[in-house]
Amino acid sequence: MHTIWRGVYAVGRPQVTQRGTWMAAVLTCGPHAALSDLSAAVLWAIKAQRAVRASHVAAHPIDITVPPHVRRRRKGIRLHRRSLGDHDLTRRDGIPITSPARTLIDLAIRLGPEPLEAAVNEADKLGLIDPEELRQAVDDHAGLDGVPVLRQVLDRRTFQLTDSELERRFLRLVRRAGLPPPRTRQRVNGYVVDFCWPDLGLVVETDGLRYHRTPAQQARDRLRDQAHIAAGLTPLRFTHGQIAYEPESVVDTLIAVADRLRPRAA
Repeated sequence: MHTIWRGVYAVGRPQVTQRGTWMAAVLTCGPHAALSDLSAAVLWAIKAQRAVRASHVAAHPIDITVPPHVRRRRKGIRLHRRSLGDHDLTRRDGIPITSPARTLIDLAIRLGPEPLEAAVNEADKLGLIDPEELRQAVDDHAGLDGVPVLRQVLDRRTFQLTDSELERRFLRLVRRAGLPPPRTRQRVNGYVVDFCWPDLGLVVETDGLRYHRTPAQQARDRLRDQAHIAAGLTPLRFTHGQIAYEPESVVDTLIAVADRLRPRAA
């Protein structure tokens, strides 16, 4: 038996996986301990840009939350003494861990607004928690240190819309422009497009989720647009900012382009 931490042993050989190390860290900190903060973010696969990975990997501390009365110390473990409710705790791969919502609240203490927003978007993308559920969790945890920062990130006036929310808002602008309902999620020239009007030869894409707009994705978008132009279609692309904050400009553009395309369609 090989000691990992006091009271926790590996059987047969001293080497354990990363998940084994996390589990050992939780066990050595007592029955009510849980993986939390940056370590929980890594296990949840919330990639908060470089902030999570660099801070976590550089010093190799394992973040564990324990009840306030626990006073034990363990080398290589960073203890956080906090009270956790049952709704704050769950398991992932058998390891006691803070819930996605509580993990993001605790991350807000350490991360800046932009990497924190990236973590929220990643949690939404992975299906761990959506912004509306997170807003409710923030309200339920009023008074915690990370809540004000996370609440600011989740402000409806500035937070990046999810694709479905963005598309619903765009459809309202389509109605204001007097266009017929478009076909959605259709395959055109080998690509699935957000909206299309086959009779007009018009294709529209709505670009949301700022942290999903990588250079590689932008290059693919250019190829998509070029394929549509080569096929004789007119591609339009509207950003989240245009749809959310410049709706009149979006409506005017739709009207002008549709008026130009109607004689050709006739």
